[in-house]
Amino acid sequence: MSIHEVFMPALSSTMTEGKIVSWVKSPGDKVEKGETVVVVESDKADMDVETFYEGFLAHIIVEAGETAPVGSAIAFIAETEAEIEQAKSLANSSGVAATPTSSPQTVAATAAVATPALTSQNGSNHKEGRLVVSPRARKLAKELKVDLTTLQGSGPYGRIVAEDVEALSNKGKQPATAPVVPPVPVSTSAPVAPPAPRTPAPATVVAAVPGQIVPLTTFQNAVVRNMVATISVPVFRVGYTITTDGLDKLYKQIKSKGVTMTALLAKAVALTLQKHPLLNASYSDQGIVYHSDINISVAVAMDDGGLITPVLQNADAVDIYSLSRTWKSLVERARAKQLQPQEYNSGTFTLSNLGMFGVDKFDAILPPGQGSILAIGASRPQVVATPDGLFGVRQQMQVNITSDHRIIYGAHAAAFLQDLAKLIETNPQSLTM
Repeated sequence: MSIHEVFMPALSSTMTEGKIVSWVKSPGDKVEKGETVVVVESDKADMDVETFYEGFLAHIIVEAGETAPVGSAIAFIAETEAEIEQAKSLANSSGVAATPTSSPQTVAATAAVATPALTSQNGSNHKEGRLVVSPRARKLAKELKVDLTTLQGSGPYGRIVAEDVEALSNKGKQPATAPVVPPVPVSTSAPVAPPAPRTPAPATVVAAVPGQIVPLTTFQNAVVRNMVATISVPVFRVGYTITTDGLDKLYKQIKSKGVTMTALLAKAVALTLQKHPLLNASYSDQGIVYHSDINISVAVAMDDGGLITPVLQNADAVDIYSLSRTWKSLVERARAKQLQPQEYNSGTFTLSNLGMFGVDKFDAILPPGQGSILAIGASRPQVVATPDGLFGVRQQMQVNITSDHRIIYGAHAAAFLQDLAKLIETNPQSLTM
């Protein structure tokens, strides 16, 4: 008998449990090695999960919408149709869904731990002649009665995506095949083009009812764990007032070209960090970790609860127009829960901006694994004394930095803020160079 358990995979370093978004395969369906069988919501994103085994999906232990700890069995795969009933009996008799274990036992086989099918991994998972289809495309093909074997996918490595199915259904012809391009190594001087987002299912928002207890979402639980993890870190905070007249003028000039204020602020911070590498560093038991790249995380609130920090990688080296396009794509895919791990866990410095809500100033909580986070308030007109002894009105914003006091001291943070203010106030045009 060859029956394999499929386990809830760890899709990120902080993930302790996952939620089943949808099963791509139904019980009794044939599955191939490396084929997507289920979509899992981790603490950061929705990801396709593949199986290491070929056979039949015999029994689903954790249904769509349910949650299971990392490492617990979520399904059985039988190598032959004759073993499907045996797998069902095994599931019913062993009660595997109730008690996940850190070292799951399998029957006459090694456990098949499902792995995330990331865009960057499609090359290594791709097998010539195998049909690679996104979950949404497969569902759409069933609804529109489109034969997937007649399609050539436009996704990475020929993966069939929903747009391919729609194109064939609407136009009655096969979409053009995208060229097969091998993965490109990440450069420290140029941004990597992000994968195209797939259209997500509408987010489920639970309406709050007085007197009712609403369970935390997977995202919210991840935020809780991260915030609790920061309690043991000694931090200090420093505030600074920055005049933004020049920055605001520049923003108005280039806004029509797609430039966002978030990208401008991230660029300003990244350029300043070039002069202050300690503020871009982080603490470890071995000492101070000086990061080779300047990757700016920016906090984004999720529509259905939780918080995520998409990362503008190499923000100091990327031009402001590319940076803005990247940021727009990151936000869209973050809210669609389609970010890849390196797009949310590679940050070296974080920005948290509540200025759009009219907040004057606030203190941000230091993210685990980073040395500093900058809280940005709203830019407001203020009456100030000018150098010639008169009064004038200037646009000013309050920023507050929270830093890890184990490696960064008050003078370090103050010098960083001073240089940041100098760049924004006297040379904002440098952000476009």
